[in-house]
Amino acid sequence: MSAAPADLPDRGGLNADVLSADARREALALLGLCSPGIVLVGIIIVLPIGWLFWLSLFDETGMLSGANYARVVEQASYVRTFITTFEVAFIVTGLCVLLGYPLAYMLSQLPRRAASICLIFVILPFWTSVLVRTYAWLVILQRKGLLNTWLMDLGVISQPLPLAHNFTGVLIGMTHILLPFLVLPLYASMKAIDADYLRAAMNLGAPPTATFWQIFFPLSLPGLAAGVVIVFILCLGFFVTPALMGGGKVIMWAMRMEQTTSLYSNWGAGSALGVVLLAVTLGLLGVFRWLLGARATSAWGAR
Repeated sequence: MSAAPADLPDRGGLNADVLSADARREALALLGLCSPGIVLVGIIIVLPIGWLFWLSLFDETGMLSGANYARVVEQASYVRTFITTFEVAFIVTGLCVLLGYPLAYMLSQLPRRAASICLIFVILPFWTSVLVRTYAWLVILQRKGLLNTWLMDLGVISQPLPLAHNFTGVLIGMTHILLPFLVLPLYASMKAIDADYLRAAMNLGAPPTATFWQIFFPLSLPGLAAGVVIVFILCLGFFVTPALMGGGKVIMWAMRMEQTTSLYSNWGAGSALGVVLLAVTLGLLGVFRWLLGARATSAWGAR
């Protein structure tokens, strides 16, 4: 019985070393390919955010201080603005879901040609400026606007309805502008659902209602989650529509930031507002991902 020679190389160890070296070279090559994008992201996103955070650490006298962040918590006006911002964001997102889900569902059930034609009307508002659309809503909803004039001429109301320059006007204008941002990803998600799943459920005796809630709705959750996140994040930073439709009565966080920097020239306080909003937004994104993302689909798949 012969023993293996002691001077033979360890082939397994050599192969592992070669594979590790190849993996490192491939990682370096991929890093080199991605480096232009990484540099661009750093210049456009990381550096401005870092500069914003740096400015927020200095008070009006230029001294290093946490007074800007303390002001956000201590002053009642900032707290009210913060609450109003998220109140508007939650309500507008909910309205977009209530209006957008049935619309996306209808589009997904139409023949391809008819759905393409209807999608044109969903995308059409993007061809018009947000400022123009907001002024159009002012023309329609103000006290002597088209809607109140028609209702009074028809005898439906005796006094103009307060639909503009208030909280209601902000909700109407923002819902109209942000609705396509929910419909488009939701429609794409619904269109990708295999119809064989629905037919199989109906062949097994499931009624249409059960088929929708147990099959179709869970499969559409990824698109719904994407639309909800997009609409909610856009709501947090909205400026033009609340400024015009609110008539100065509805102050959101972006408007407070603009007033702090342009009117009072307090860049430290304005930067602190931006940092706080960014931190809260990132936290809510994590919550959204946990509630509406992978958890929803994995829970359905485990049934």
